[in-house]
Amino acid sequence: MSIKTVRNLRRFSQIVFFVIFFWLILKTTFEVHFTPANAAEIQLPYPVSIALEFDPLAALSTLLATGTLFKGLLWSLVILVPTIFLGRFFCGWVCPMGSLNHWISEIRGVKGVASNARKIKSNRYGKYQRIKYYILFLFLAAALFGSLQIGLLDPLSLLARSIGTAVLPTIHTAALELLGWVKGLGVPTLATGAQSVYDVTTSLLLPYRQAHFHGILIIGGFFVMILILNRLITRFWCRAICPLGAMLGLFSRWTLFGLQKDEASCNHCNQCLIACQGADDPDVGAVWRQPECHLCLNCQAVCPQSSLKFKFYPQQTVTVANPAGTPRVDVSRRMVMTSLVAGVALVPLLRSGDAFEVNSDPLLIRPPGSLSESEFTARCIRCGQCMRVCPNNALHPTLLQAGAEGIWSPILIPRIGYCEPTCTLCGQVCPTGAIAELTLTRKVGNEIVPPNRIGTAFIDRGRCLPWAMAIPCIVCEEWCPTSPKAVYFAEETVIDRKKNEVKVKRPSIDPELCTGCGACEYACPVTDRAAIYITSVGESRSTRNQLLLKTRNLSRPPGRTA
Repeated sequence: MSIKTVRNLRRFSQIVFFVIFFWLILKTTFEVHFTPANAAEIQLPYPVSIALEFDPLAALSTLLATGTLFKGLLWSLVILVPTIFLGRFFCGWVCPMGSLNHWISEIRGVKGVASNARKIKSNRYGKYQRIKYYILFLFLAAALFGSLQIGLLDPLSLLARSIGTAVLPTIHTAALELLGWVKGLGVPTLATGAQSVYDVTTSLLLPYRQAHFHGILIIGGFFVMILILNRLITRFWCRAICPLGAMLGLFSRWTLFGLQKDEASCNHCNQCLIACQGADDPDVGAVWRQPECHLCLNCQAVCPQSSLKFKFYPQQTVTVANPAGTPRVDVSRRMVMTSLVAGVALVPLLRSGDAFEVNSDPLLIRPPGSLSESEFTARCIRCGQCMRVCPNNALHPTLLQAGAEGIWSPILIPRIGYCEPTCTLCGQVCPTGAIAELTLTRKVGNEIVPPNRIGTAFIDRGRCLPWAMAIPCIVCEEWCPTSPKAVYFAEETVIDRKKNEVKVKRPSIDPELCTGCGACEYACPVTDRAAIYITSVGESRSTRNQLLLKTRNLSRPPGRTA
């Protein structure tokens, strides 16, 4: 098989894995009508989180943070083990984020000698490529001390979060606006055609409902910035920032498969440098840097003299700078130690603010089945899968509601959507076990098992219509899904301003029955700020964040620690 055929297979592989990854994100949106009768049977038809479970960096980080390896993450060995023998094949053949960066980098621009000279200079190894290793060591050190921040820059988590919470909602909004504009032209034929195109696009690409996510501008802006940087330097993200690429580079340090150079036949045309994706110095006369190679095979495919060949047990170039002829990771020991120390220091720095414990946000309502906050931040990789699958658009990425340590982790915002009582989908899609997969019994409870609680409802009597304005309203009780209902009434006769007697039902909350689902806050007719609201107090995941503590530890302040 010729090298050009193999390179074409690599291109085909990139497309296939990117399409699979994108398709799984699309399938994370699930349309179903929840009823007590069918809730026990509702399961996602596809293993939508499997692409994230193949992530070896997520597996290593959660292992360091928790001391355990979530069962699904064992799939990561499928990537890690071949890397030891072949090198960073994942970056060049599989990684959807890497493929996207590759395609953006290869968009044709100005042609000519000047363009080639710029690419040659850009595609030589640069010291900036060390940065990704220091990022990796910093995040791994933080994970070792219980704070999992790797999901902020892990390519699979980042791509899933960006597409799911920013790209697809933006496309959907644009499609709706365009459809409305065409219909507004008043031309029936155009309106019918636009509706048909929208219907087809919806069935293939867009979710069944328009979702809106908190903080979309920051997430989308960060993603766009990454793509733009690839236009300045080929695959800049992969070369300089990607911590997964750094990890795979470390594991490919002693691989058996590599590049062999024939100095005698090389005419120094520099075609290999023009085509290089990893900036690993494939040209003859330079030391090839195997940990940086994405195994794109471009250098061998474009070499007119066949001076470059990938093979097992290759003979490496011996130079004064590399007397052993062995590819090495170019990092500074001092900077590695600095990164490790910075990662260790990062954890108490993130948790020293009052938002972590003493003054934690009472509106930080985690998804049902979430682990205690310390365990949750040690497992959540901010992939956004739970947010995408939520049927009521209730889950959103945080900004600073969970402090700096919890940025982009999921939070439930009842005013936008409520937690469907019989839904257990968020636990099904979580790839790291930060959200436990609840059974229906554990979610809604029964005579023996208490329901899973994510918070408790409170009534603002100054805004509640029956309490403050003598206006009858029973919406919160109608929407309350618990049985018996957590919202109950005291019927009273009050005198309005016109001296008329008005019978109103004034609501109260039974905290023993309330699960904090947020349906009452979502449905409250007081539109600007609901007269009934949910806080995290009473959540099942914490033994201390309770409304009434039977036994209080007086030696510690009543913070929200689990």
